[in-house]
Amino acid sequence: MPALAAYPLTVYFDATCALCTAEMNAMKRRDAAARLNLVDCSPAGFDAGPAPREALMTAIHAVDAGGQLFVGVPAIRACRDAVGLPSGSFLLDLPLLAPLADRAYAVLARNRYRLPRWLVALLAGKAARSSRTCAGGNCRI
Repeated sequence: MPALAAYPLTVYFDATCALCTAEMNAMKRRDAAARLNLVDCSPAGFDAGPAPREALMTAIHAVDAGGQLFVGVPAIRACRDAVGLPSGSFLLDLPLLAPLADRAYAVLARNRYRLPRWLVALLAGKAARSSRTCAGGNCRI
């Protein structure tokens, strides 16, 4: 059973990635309870995260109010839960699917800059068309 996050949740993501930014914009728009604090970890000198910048740029990271760290699929799940979206937890926790989800995420994350705009739009919907709204390492969406 995955650990539940305590809010607020600080999310470290790559704002230079169109898909990442589209997803975080969509999450923030749904964040009526202000449970998410989005932090752009892409600036070259960024060192304020829970892991080295290289690790933060490899996979999404989230830290909850209790200091619990979520990385990759668990971080996405925590974000979706925070804004009331179905996280697919039941399916992703099945013994055969959990490792596949982790591998699929790793492949997607590794190749995120290669995704064509049309695919980003398909994956993220209209959120993919919103402009980047991060400045100074913190996102104000």
